[in-house]
Amino acid sequence: MPKLARLPANDRAPDDQGAVERRIPRFRHRYFAFLSYSHKDKEVADWLHDELEEYIVPHGLAGRLTQNGVIPKRLRPIFRDRHELAAADDLGEEIVAALASSQYLIVLCSPDAAKSQWTNAEIEMFKRTRPDGCVLAAIASGEPFASDIPGREDEECFPPALRQKYDRRGRPTGKRAEPLAADLRESGDGRRLGFLRLVAGMLGIGLDDLVQRDQTRRNRRLAWLAAASIVGMTVTSGLAITAIQARDAARDQRREAEGLIGFMLGDLKDKLEPIGKLDALDGVGARVLAYYQKLDTSELSDAALMQRSRALSLMGEVAILRGDLDGASRLYREASAGTAEAIRRNPDDPQRLYDHAQNQFYFADIAMRRGQIDNAEAAFREYKRLADRMVELAPDNMKWRMEVQNADANLATVLTQRRRFNEAATQWAQAYRMIDALATADPNNSDYQKSLVESIAWYADAEGDAGHLDSAIALRLRNVDLLTRLAAQTQDVNYQYRLIPAERALGRLYAFQDKMDLALQHMRAAVAQADHLTQIEPDNAKWLGFGVKAKNDLAEFLLRTGALAEARGTNDAACSIVARLLAKAGNQPEWRAGLRNCWMLRAQLAHAEGAKAEAVSDAERAVAIARTVKGTDQATDLYVLARSYRLLGDMRRSAGDNDGAAAAWQAGLAALPSVSGERPSEMRDRAEILRRLGREAEARPLEGKLAAMGYKSSLVRT
Repeated sequence: MPKLARLPANDRAPDDQGAVERRIPRFRHRYFAFLSYSHKDKEVADWLHDELEEYIVPHGLAGRLTQNGVIPKRLRPIFRDRHELAAADDLGEEIVAALASSQYLIVLCSPDAAKSQWTNAEIEMFKRTRPDGCVLAAIASGEPFASDIPGREDEECFPPALRQKYDRRGRPTGKRAEPLAADLRESGDGRRLGFLRLVAGMLGIGLDDLVQRDQTRRNRRLAWLAAASIVGMTVTSGLAITAIQARDAARDQRREAEGLIGFMLGDLKDKLEPIGKLDALDGVGARVLAYYQKLDTSELSDAALMQRSRALSLMGEVAILRGDLDGASRLYREASAGTAEAIRRNPDDPQRLYDHAQNQFYFADIAMRRGQIDNAEAAFREYKRLADRMVELAPDNMKWRMEVQNADANLATVLTQRRRFNEAATQWAQAYRMIDALATADPNNSDYQKSLVESIAWYADAEGDAGHLDSAIALRLRNVDLLTRLAAQTQDVNYQYRLIPAERALGRLYAFQDKMDLALQHMRAAVAQADHLTQIEPDNAKWLGFGVKAKNDLAEFLLRTGALAEARGTNDAACSIVARLLAKAGNQPEWRAGLRNCWMLRAQLAHAEGAKAEAVSDAERAVAIARTVKGTDQATDLYVLARSYRLLGDMRRSAGDNDGAAAAWQAGLAALPSVSGERPSEMRDRAEILRRLGREAEARPLEGKLAAMGYKSSLVRT
């Protein structure tokens, strides 16, 4: 049985006044479980109720802390509606109160139970009043989800409410649930093993652990009977039993320790990560490693080997968060050695491949942080190979398919940084196709929808970088349409703010084709969306930054169409925001770049208005700022520096300073980086400067490539 979500340790009773207002009787105790069943399954219900009430938790487990709380000595009391409500005055009210005060709901599943309105209502009540409670299914007869199979609907054993997920507020979601189930049928686990599976699920321990203890307890009884019946062998038998007990105790202790370690690396880590407690996270990993250091690594079981590697990976994550890349690299190497050994033992286990793939991802991440692009690409390609193998072994596992999508996306990012734009576009196409298929198959999965939105955006940018302008526009149109629909459906601000760069990117693509009506339409939409969001949260730097870029572009579009007054007002608004951000956040490269763009536009506006001296001064200011911008993409910064020099040269020539103009253009050409690949906008930068310097023969091939791609505009701002 899969591990269960940890349940609250206790339920606080309402105060007297609240109890009167809600008319719910107060109980002096709460039930360990509520047993729901159909009258026609009374025989099995009698047996299950008696077994649960009489079951004594093995001594070695009682009092132990698991993810479900402290394990009790007994599982009683078990609430049974038909048995315990004979004297109730208000049947419905009593049931609601009992459900609300039960830690678990056990549903005895059969075709009769699936058709029982009473049983279904009890499940609904539990899920509505106890959305954090745990529902377990005990299959007595019939077949789960047979209602999905044409012709076998009558075999369905799960009531409708059991087959549906409920959200944290106790509301049905319409999504299919996969209830935790124990199969009591002879064709399944059988009554004994199914019963133990049910108990293990409620206690939050592994089935093997409980079965072993149950068998150990039976063995001990037999051993004592044998010892009592064979008087002459009392001493020998006693020694044998002691040895068995010592062996079992050692094995039990090790299982208990490894069970606790599993909890530390699972649920405890998941609870600590969101609150950012690095010391606590590091402490979890250190405690686990301290345990395994006492053992011979070569003799570790497969499960122990994987847990040790996960502890090392956890400590590696913490080291990265602390900026200790050397320490993180060492920890991940050791973790990777463990996962590699686990794969050697069983190369066809997708989970082992997954764990090994995560270590490869972090190898790549560390290499990227250090600027070691070759190493990053090699690690990401290994990550991709492992993800493909996971899907090959388990093609229906959506988690593994998402890993393939992530691997494609990460590899595409590296290829973009290496300026291999066509390869990056191909890789993004693969990532897009995977997530598009997943989102189409499960349109209600919000994680898939968010990944789809991001993948379309990245794919569109990659197509634009590769010079596939029509494809980039088609993708951005879908991106905007999907974001608009999801934002309206969910009111999720994550979709709303992503509309700003999406509309801006689409406007720029149309501007490259000189379709200025469409370009202005989408750029105005980007600005309007940014203004709308910043009215809600005026200090959100991310939204403000997106808005600044959209306003800069809109101002340039307006300038090109002759709307000088509106262009100046729009640019002034952008510059005002940039000044506020710089005053608050210091000289961040993003805001310095925004300030550079402001002065470049001011120079163009001054020139258009005939203020030539002011235009030169503004352009010189733009160059001075551009020389100080040092972002994460140094090549892109150099192209923009060259662009600012080109603008300065144009302003000087217009003012009659031909020598100063030539010097500025020459400085712009010298600033251009020597790279293996160029985006279309960067080709335009190079071609424009070469033509101004009279080097038409070098500019003409670049302009021919741009024309073949469909680029007509001289707009090249990033």
